[in-house]
Amino acid sequence: MKHGSRVDDRRLLGGHSVPAFLRGYWHKQALLVAKAIPDFPPLLSRDALFALAARDDVEARLVQRVRRRYTLREGPFTRAQLRRMPPRDWTLLVQGVNLHDDRVDALLRRFAFIPYARLDDLMVSYAAPGGGVGPHFDSYDVFLLQAFGQRRWRYGRQEDLTLDAKAPVKILARFTPEHDATLDAGDMLYLPPDCAHDGIALGECITYSIGFRAAAWQELAEAFLDHLRDNLDIPGRYADPDLRAHRGAAHIGAAMQRQVARALTAIRFDRAEIERFLGRYLSEPKPGVVFAPNQRMPRERFARRIARDGVRLDRRTQLLYDDARYYLNGDDEPLPQTDRDAVAALANERTLDASACAALAAETIDLLHDWHRHGFLADH
Repeated sequence: MKHGSRVDDRRLLGGHSVPAFLRGYWHKQALLVAKAIPDFPPLLSRDALFALAARDDVEARLVQRVRRRYTLREGPFTRAQLRRMPPRDWTLLVQGVNLHDDRVDALLRRFAFIPYARLDDLMVSYAAPGGGVGPHFDSYDVFLLQAFGQRRWRYGRQEDLTLDAKAPVKILARFTPEHDATLDAGDMLYLPPDCAHDGIALGECITYSIGFRAAAWQELAEAFLDHLRDNLDIPGRYADPDLRAHRGAAHIGAAMQRQVARALTAIRFDRAEIERFLGRYLSEPKPGVVFAPNQRMPRERFARRIARDGVRLDRRTQLLYDDARYYLNGDDEPLPQTDRDAVAALANERTLDASACAALAAETIDLLHDWHRHGFLADH
């Protein structure tokens, strides 16, 4: 499925082309788009969202406000619990809904004018009248698409981003909005990082949040060290056959320090190792994602089927590539010598049609069959 035409992108971005949006708004300033998706129907009902919030493999949170105090509870929640909630002033947040519904995943892919390496997930929030999570800011870009009902958004840049230390959720201690807008179904608000905002449901409403990943350098550094640890092979161990008598038992000798320093210089990495780490890190499946192996279809039958029906990635699969390698669900291999363009097309569009599959070399069919056996491809 292609992410959309230029006409669709312009409508989604309030008449701006993708290059114009990236130059003028991305990471810079908010953009309010009326009727970004005209006649937009909610893709999930309230009951369907409640059912997701009851699952162990779905991240769900419940934020409730009583006067000026907020409470936060972590899911899962039974449907009975949610139906017993008071008539107003609470919000259910369900993360990663694109992993569980093809229609929601297709909506997320509408935003593929931003690279998949940055595109994170789609969160759905259901709010009773008056519901909201308080004035806050995010450290990443977000598109807030109204799916059902009305939500009032107050938002804008502000210098003081101090958080309320007493609140269980990250809300601003002081909030001074610059803008005030009410969004109806199909309207959308783009907010860059650190743009303060507060959304209040004017009635029962559902909002879709398309979020983008922006890892802190500390997080990336720690993950890179884990990556290096998994590939370390430093033979030998510390030894001191020339140890001499010493006076201070608590003193760490210079000879020990030199020997350890020499051993640790064996930890080396280059640009290629960093690139490999980044691809694996960015394609790592979300926590809780489990792929069901599929051993039933023989290779020849699989080849005939994709030549007839084409092939499509499972909605939970993340396939990325660079100039040398492809990265699939946290693993990597060199790009095949043949059909490099086909693998890139599958990564970009998440599907290959029947004619493209019929022209694939045998080694690429073997590769796709292996992905099928591991559950990385969608069942037709």
